[in-house]
Amino acid sequence: MKLQVLVDNNTFIDCYYLGEPGASYYVEDGPAKILFDTGYSDIFIKNAEDMGIDLGAITHIVLSHGHNDHTGGLKALAERFDLSQTRLIAHPLCFAPKWAHEGYIGAPFDTAQVMGKFSCTLTREPYWITENCCFLGEIPESNDFETRRKLGEMDVDGRRVDDFLLDDTAMAVRTGEGIFIITGCSHSGICNIVEQAKKVFHTEKIAGIIGGFHLFKTDERLERTIDYLCGLAAPHMYPCHCVSLKAKAEMMKRMDVEEVGVGLALEQPPAFSSSD
Repeated sequence: MKLQVLVDNNTFIDCYYLGEPGASYYVEDGPAKILFDTGYSDIFIKNAEDMGIDLGAITHIVLSHGHNDHTGGLKALAERFDLSQTRLIAHPLCFAPKWAHEGYIGAPFDTAQVMGKFSCTLTREPYWITENCCFLGEIPESNDFETRRKLGEMDVDGRRVDDFLLDDTAMAVRTGEGIFIITGCSHSGICNIVEQAKKVFHTEKIAGIIGGFHLFKTDERLERTIDYLCGLAAPHMYPCHCVSLKAKAEMMKRMDVEEVGVGLALEQPPAFSSSD
């Protein structure tokens, strides 16, 4: 597995890419070339070009959830490239219109529009992209400290309803070191996401995690999350995007935490093939 950060809140010194409060990653696993989230605007396209990545050749688009800091770039992507044969994978509620106190925070397309622009798989179930890479589907609650919280409202069949982010999910890749998990915001709970990955891949071995953990306050939830993450003994931990400095500081007291910024490139050894 190879991964490059196309969009993050942070940029590295002397690496002249653009940053914004969003997330986007380019992932290669075997023949699959996957765009995971698209950030808030079109800057992921320019960053990809500067990194030598051809987004016109991607085979899959995976969306973590429907918020505009993860889906906003879809419009520019569809205008720039013909991706009508590219497989887009997301939860069925990903393209439901969404609002919060600051206004509209949903995707630039509704479900009907996106299905006209991409080859879509909208599913609540895990979906295997390659032999070793899986969209994790709807995330069940598996602990008592990561209950879902309302964040604004969404439109479902013409009705405004509370949005508990059931569309929030993640992607995971089996590597030679274990499962590597890629998240967007982890509104579903980062520990719940890890438990889902363990269930889908039938393993307890986690190699690493990159993405937003949605942790801001130094409270009991953060403390119990750190307890859980320490128990994983994962060698590679990359909390970013929606993780506050205070939360990272608390994590760093008990585990190794790596810095993330636009341009970061990661590589994991391949998993053994089932035919090996």
